[in-house]
This record gives sequence, structure tokens and C-alpha cells, in this order.
Amino acid sequence: MEKIKELAEQDKQYISDLRKQIHSHAEISLKEFETTKLIADELLKCGIEVKTWEGETGVLGVLKGKYPGKVLALRADIDALPLVEQSGLSFKSQNPGAAHCCGHDIHTSVLIGAARVLSDMKNQLHGTIKFVFQPAEEGLGGAKLMIERKVLENPKPDAIIALHTWPDIPGGTVGYRFGSFMASSDTVDIKFIGRAGHAAHPHKSIDPLVAVSTFVNAVQTIVSRETAPTDPLVITFGKIYGGTKRNIIAGDVTLEGTVRTSNKETQDKMPEIMTRLASNIAAAYRCTAEVSYFKEDPPVVNNDELNELVVTASKEILGEENVIALKTMSMGSEDFSYYMEKVPGCLYRLGTNNDDPKSHLPLHNPGIIFDEKALITGVKAMSAIAFKFLNR
Repeated sequence: MEKIKELAEQDKQYISDLRKQIHSHAEISLKEFETTKLIADELLKCGIEVKTWEGETGVLGVLKGKYPGKVLALRADIDALPLVEQSGLSFKSQNPGAAHCCGHDIHTSVLIGAARVLSDMKNQLHGTIKFVFQPAEEGLGGAKLMIERKVLENPKPDAIIALHTWPDIPGGTVGYRFGSFMASSDTVDIKFIGRAGHAAHPHKSIDPLVAVSTFVNAVQTIVSRETAPTDPLVITFGKIYGGTKRNIIAGDVTLEGTVRTSNKETQDKMPEIMTRLASNIAAAYRCTAEVSYFKEDPPVVNNDELNELVVTASKEILGEENVIALKTMSMGSEDFSYYMEKVPGCLYRLGTNNDDPKSHLPLHNPGIIFDEKALITGVKAMSAIAFKFLNR
């Protein structure tokens, strides 16, 4: 562990400069062309085998240790959000409408830093490390894309590990949680169809807005009465539209929402429950309902054995006081879960807050900033975890 600390500390300024470069040249999902080139160039500099895809974004790096052994995949997402940055940082994004407000610039920099450390130690490694730099984590299927590109084949990893920034814990720390870690994320669109007419003669029409109003309230009974109180579930409708004028009863009204659950079993039940409730309420108001339910990211459920290794290695490299047990899971989602359907996996948190109130803002806020202590902390932890996995 002392060698890992030494190598990481030597690269401290390099990692900081690298992160600022990535941050200031933020690129949104599937447009990460400069970022892809930068990653590939930096991996090649430290002797890591690199694979890219012509005209596409994303990078796979492969490091073979001196001795045979297991295969470990380490993943970082590389895309920015379609936001206008309001952080006030001197190195804020120069690309209008693209900003690293979820910390993916830190994820990318940390994994490059870990690649450099582990490359310097390859003569001590038993096995192979695959560095997966994934595009399009922000809702555009990046994990599925990388799986289709066979990054989990030839050779197949025995495990996959990733980290994610977290403004709820201090810079210089990492956070862990056994079992359910992040929620699934599905989308649902429901169109309530009635019959349009004049607002002055409602009895000659069928008003879908009345049915929608009832449904929006009733849908929360799924949370309170159809799932266990110990089983987290969030149903939110963030968009509603229909109608053309104040004195015309709309012919149809559409709701768009998200459904987030803590386990696969609940996720699998939701399409039937949502369809049943919408259809029955619509019928009660003489309407019909068209439900389009899209199952998307599965929940992130950590492998216990890998989680134990993450905790042990992090405590050894960072000190026990800097490794924090997270009390609750997050109802946010992460497409890292798709990799975990293929191989055992573990996701852990990288603390990023400090005394600046902006560092306590939630992820995806255009004003958020991240404590730079997270960079060296992340490099040390990821390197130590990988070394311990291969050499235990």
C-alpha cells in the first residue's frame, strides 16, 4: 500500500491538471470525442493496450500483469450533462450547454490516475485489469453500448468495480453500503383519452383532465398500499400536457413520469400495477388510458464479497476514519447496473464536499463544485482495491 500511496502522490498535480482539462472541455453523451482521444493518449503513454471504435466515443484499456490470475474491470463514465455551468470556477466549461455537474470528469481522471499507478506496478500484478471508459451514462444507453462492444469478453472479468462522486460526504473520504445501493429507473407515459368539447357544456364532453387529477393522487397508493413500507419506491410525474385553450375541454391529456424501485422484483411488477390503476380510473370517468411503460436501468445491488474487499482495501490505504458507512441507499439510478447483470459488481462513493456551500449542492445542479481532495483519494482507493483483488 505504501508504494501505491507514493505513486499516487507523485501524480497529484498531473491528475489535478488532467481533471481541469476534461472539466473545461465538457462534452455531452455520445459527443465525447476530445475526451476519448485524451483518455486513449494518456493510457498509451503508460504502456496500456488501447481499443477505440472509429467514429465513436469510449475507450477500453487493458493492462496485463506479470503473472496469470483473475480479470478485473474498472469503469468510469466520461460524459457531461446538457447544462450551462454556474460554478464560477476558473476552469469552468468552455463548451456552451455542456457541464460536468455530476463529477464524471473526476471519475475519468481518477481511473486514468489508477491506470498509471497500476501500470507502474504491473510486475507485481497477478492477472489482468480492463479499464472501461464509458460514454453516455446520462440516460443514453452507454453501458449497454459498451457491453455490445464486448468489453466484458475476451477475457471476461471476474468482477467489475466503479465509484461515483457524492456531495453528502467530505472530500478525502469514500462511502460504502452493502446490498441495495441505487434504485432502478423506469419511465412511464400515460395518455388519458376523453372527448373534446366546449367548456360551457361539460356534459356533452368527456373530460380526461378530471381522470388525470384523480390518477395523480391515487398513484401514490401504490407506494403506501401495494408495496412493503420497507421497500423503497418513488413514483413522480414531472410533466403533464393537453388542451389548447381555456374554454375548450381537452380531448386527451398526457402524463410523463419516472418510477424508481430498490429491487428487481418490485420493478418487474410495476408495469402491470400502473396499467391496472390507470385503466380502471380512466374507465370510472368514461375515458380510456394508453400506458407506455419502459423498463430501463435495473437497481444497483452490491455484491457482498466485493463490497467487503472495497471496504478493507480503502481502510488500509486511506485510514479507517476516512471510510464511511452510508446509512441509506440513493433513489437515483446508474447504468452501471447493466454490467452487474453480467458479472459480480460493486459501486462505492467518493466524497466531494468541504466548507464551501456550493460543494453541498446536489448532483446535476449547475452550480455544484467538487473538493479536489477527491482526486488523490479516488486514485489511491481504486488502485488499492484493484491490487488487493488481483493479489489476494
